[in-house]
Amino acid sequence: MPAPNPYLEFLSEQLAPLGQITNRSMFGGHCLYCDGVVFALVASSAIFLKADDVNRPAFEAAGYKPFRPFEGPETMSYYEAPPEIFEDPQAMRLWCGGALEAGRRAQLKKSARPPRAKKGKHPS
Repeated sequence: MPAPNPYLEFLSEQLAPLGQITNRSMFGGHCLYCDGVVFALVASSAIFLKADDVNRPAFEAAGYKPFRPFEGPETMSYYEAPPEIFEDPQAMRLWCGGALEAGRRAQLKKSARPPRAKKGKHPS
């Protein structure tokens, strides 16, 4: 069992009013989930929040850039969290709540798509 991570514990405590916060190790960092919906990535001591067409303008207006896991033009649908949210629990829940809603919208879109055929299998 991995050692407890104080940063992840802090985030879980602060975000508990949103729902059940869990995390999983992924890509050398962690994904944060609320009630089973992914809404944030944690890499080192930075947190990146899920963004979509609804909440992305707030990140862009504040001057935040999208998460780039590798050098190059490819980005993910996550933006670095504003640093002030770590000093203000209400701001943290507001920004993370928006990211959670983006995660829920993404999950709904994904479940509305028809299932993909498996490789090597041909429909009958």
